[in-house]
Amino acid sequence: HQIRLKTTPQRDPTFHTRLPRCNTASPAPHGNNAAPHTPLPFSPQGGGRVPPFPSQPPALTGFNRPRPLVSHFPPPPPPPAGRSAASPLRDAVWCQRGAGRALPWRRWAPGKRRRREEKKKKSGCCSPCACEGAPAPVPVPLRVPRPPPQPPLRPSPRRYEDLHAFELQAPTRLIEWARGNRVCVAGYGQSGGNEILQLLPPPTLQVKETQGLCPERDFKVECGGFSNRPVYSLKYVPDTSLLVTSGPPDSSLQVWQVSAEDSDVIKPVGAIPTVNGTGQPWAKIATVSTRAPWVLHGSRLNSVQITEVESRKNVYMAASSNSEELSGLAFLDGNTLLLCCAKGQLCLADARQPQSPLEAVSVPSAPCGERWCMGVGRGPQGSDSSSQPVACLSSGGHLTLTDLRKTSESLASAKCRVPSPSSGAEFLCVSWAPALEGCLAISGFDGTVHVYDTQSWDSSGREAEPIFVHRGHAFGGSDSSGGPPLVTVHTWHPQKPRTLLSAASDGSLHVWDWVQSCGKCG
Repeated sequence: HQIRLKTTPQRDPTFHTRLPRCNTASPAPHGNNAAPHTPLPFSPQGGGRVPPFPSQPPALTGFNRPRPLVSHFPPPPPPPAGRSAASPLRDAVWCQRGAGRALPWRRWAPGKRRRREEKKKKSGCCSPCACEGAPAPVPVPLRVPRPPPQPPLRPSPRRYEDLHAFELQAPTRLIEWARGNRVCVAGYGQSGGNEILQLLPPPTLQVKETQGLCPERDFKVECGGFSNRPVYSLKYVPDTSLLVTSGPPDSSLQVWQVSAEDSDVIKPVGAIPTVNGTGQPWAKIATVSTRAPWVLHGSRLNSVQITEVESRKNVYMAASSNSEELSGLAFLDGNTLLLCCAKGQLCLADARQPQSPLEAVSVPSAPCGERWCMGVGRGPQGSDSSSQPVACLSSGGHLTLTDLRKTSESLASAKCRVPSPSSGAEFLCVSWAPALEGCLAISGFDGTVHVYDTQSWDSSGREAEPIFVHRGHAFGGSDSSGGPPLVTVHTWHPQKPRTLLSAASDGSLHVWDWVQSCGKCG
């Protein structure tokens, strides 16, 4: 019996490569009804495989009729516009589709010819190959209106010659210059102990103006110690290695020894009690270099005294029955003392007359409820100390200058443009520039330091404009209470005219030098 095999047509991988290139004018190799070629596995006579393209295709009837397949391949993408030389494979595929002949592996679908004819009527061509040579549409760029020309930006004027910012372990309310241009700072209000540090400034604060860049730009800790009480005031005793500090809860003083170069410890060596000092506020301190190291201290007018530091001997005691609180005191020279009360009253005393009454200096009446502090200028070497005016600053921003040689009237006065202090005038500070005539700085109202030139002031009391304002601390982080930082203290560099050091309640320490302007101080 003859075995009839039911074959399944397979895709010939070489089919596309044998198709001619696209030519819509040439007739197709096969008719529309021509059956696709299906390779037979073997000839019944055993002659091997049937050639791929027989001269006459066998009749496909009955079991030999191939079963049409549905293609699972996606249609090829359309040819890119503007390209005529495409691959032979793609040209062949599109040529077959354009001529209306279904590929061998595609199944004829009802309605496909009708849709193709409708598309041909609309566009005039249904073959993508015939339209390959058509130029692609050129996109038209969008025209965005240009903004009007802006004037060129002016460069921001430089405000600082130098500005260095440092962070301390704890905030400080004092900055004291010690021997060898060292800087002493101390903490306040820490429950676990308050650190006293002696810092070596960076070389940029010690070099000359013509020297170049320095590799070291930070403070170095030379030595330090711990105090079991807050340190509100610290003074270096000239020509010695001693420091004197004061702070709550009473008005006594603590004496510290700065160790030699082979040690880095600041150790306590004793204390100086105050007569009737129990229950009084912390003592204000001033030192002077005389035949023996003296320290002037006291918290009220009736408790002012001078003590020799090394021997603890009482040298002077003020004869006063007034118990008004002091805000500051100073040595004008080796024998003349100047005291400032919290209400604005100034008093003079002579250390050579221990029992002489204090001489009150008449000052303009201060507004009620305001707290005052003072700053004493330092004249040239050998000049009369009384020739330097005394600056008094109130918590309301009033600033008066007093000549101690003529105390009947104020030398000048002005109103500073500052806000009301948020700490009850606890950190009020005013200081004269040691190397700039007529310049002073104030702080303690907010996170700024104001510098003024007083040479053009008069006694009218009008509002004065600062020549420079340092706002670096105002842009720092918050302090321990969560509020904005407040400048606690500032001091001038002893040699550099426009260089200041300032500290704030957030632990920041700034060293800055503003740019000199046309003015004498600026």
